[in-house]
Amino acid sequence: MSEQTTEVADGPDGVAGLDLKPALEAVLMVVDEPATEEQLAKILRRPRRRIADALRELADEYTVQGRGFELRLIAGGWRFYTRPEYAAAVEGFVLDGQHARLTQAALETLAVVAYRQPVSRSRVSAVRGVNCDGVMRTLLQRGLVEEAGAEPETGAILYVTTNYFLERMGLRGLDELPELAPFLPEAAAIEADTLEAVPSFDPDAPDTGEADDKTEL
Repeated sequence: MSEQTTEVADGPDGVAGLDLKPALEAVLMVVDEPATEEQLAKILRRPRRRIADALRELADEYTVQGRGFELRLIAGGWRFYTRPEYAAAVEGFVLDGQHARLTQAALETLAVVAYRQPVSRSRVSAVRGVNCDGVMRTLLQRGLVEEAGAEPETGAILYVTTNYFLERMGLRGLDELPELAPFLPEAAAIEADTLEAVPSFDPDAPDTGEADDKTEL
């Protein structure tokens, strides 16, 4: 079968009408795992050969331009990585985050994991409506979440909260997490499934010994 069959005509305003390289960059910015050329060809509706050529051209361009990141072919797929020579800068940023209070984005992401676990990063991103890769890395680094196998259907890594999370929250177990219903506005028809009104909580707050005191609207 010809590779040209992967290219679907969906009009000048559709996916196939987008500039290929910027479209590849946009998709690769949000992938959870290395994306294969076949996956990218299907998503962007181009022949696999064009996808492969564009990816290699982008990788070469980043190298020539001396960017702080690079595009690598790893385990059969493509993904952005920081360049090894800038590891010290990345390490400094990550370690500095260990001593800082969690941001609102981190607290919201942690809440989604706590109530939805085990959950994949893509599911967390879907619930919050924004990409959560960076925030999840922060939570992993802080020891508040950890990997817990893979999703059978998709192979995506699943995440759960840790014992350290329970310790910082003053909880004996996840069954002591407050119910969501009291925090959902009665007047708004917001389904609990969206978690839009999940209470924010700060694991770095002073330990008062009362689990409920650490949960705020």
